[in-house]
Amino acid sequence: MATKDWKSFLFPYEQAVDELKVKFRAIRGEYRRNNEYSPIEFVTGRVKEVSSMLEKANKFQIPYTRLEYELEDISGIRIMCQFVDDIDNVVNIIRNRKDMQVLYEKDYIDNVKESGYRSYHIIIKYPVYMAHGVVNTITEVQIRTLAMNFWAVTEHSLNYKYKQNIPENIRVKLKNAAESAYQLDQIMLDIKDEIKDAQRLFEVKSSLISSIMDNIVMLSSMNKVNESQRFQMQLNSLIESGDVSDFVSLYDSIRNEINKYKR
Repeated sequence: MATKDWKSFLFPYEQAVDELKVKFRAIRGEYRRNNEYSPIEFVTGRVKEVSSMLEKANKFQIPYTRLEYELEDISGIRIMCQFVDDIDNVVNIIRNRKDMQVLYEKDYIDNVKESGYRSYHIIIKYPVYMAHGVVNTITEVQIRTLAMNFWAVTEHSLNYKYKQNIPENIRVKLKNAAESAYQLDQIMLDIKDEIKDAQRLFEVKSSLISSIMDNIVMLSSMNKVNESQRFQMQLNSLIESGDVSDFVSLYDSIRNEINKYKR
């Protein structure tokens, strides 16, 4: 095993992570293009370091020749959600995909770990099409809220520092923090509709501002410098305190001005 070509061994897993990140980000983008709420907030991914793989293999007595079959997290994807109920939606999206096969699931949200860890894990088989054939990779997909992720990253760092032997006083504080993170998720869930409405208004406003700026540039390109400057000043004054109806009115005014000069 000392002469194993790790670079070649890990390449399909690197490819799997790259492809899966693109696919899940595309799902998020599709929701947003359709002006729908996306249960996916953002996506990250990584391939396990060789040292971490060997450490885990030794811990669980996995033969090095069986790593690709028995190590389920050589490649990993992490999907972050804003709200707890988004997690179920993401799980269903994955279950219904035809380009990946769910091998099994681990629910650490309803079945919280003793440490306080919460997350939903799905182990999938994902085919990577290489130059010399298909490699079926096993990838772990972790789905969690932003609050769960903040806690989990903190715990991971402390486990690394203390070599999996966190002092009891810190362990108690961590568990209390996990409960606080869970309570935060529940509070945010209670006001989810309000938050979604605010985000939708922000997206509409941003889209209108972009359209207004494009039309101001168009006016300027028509040598209507005074008009474009006038509309730019109106836009600047609205950005601080204008509501959506104000931006719609300004957009209509600019379009009318452009159409007048097009005649």
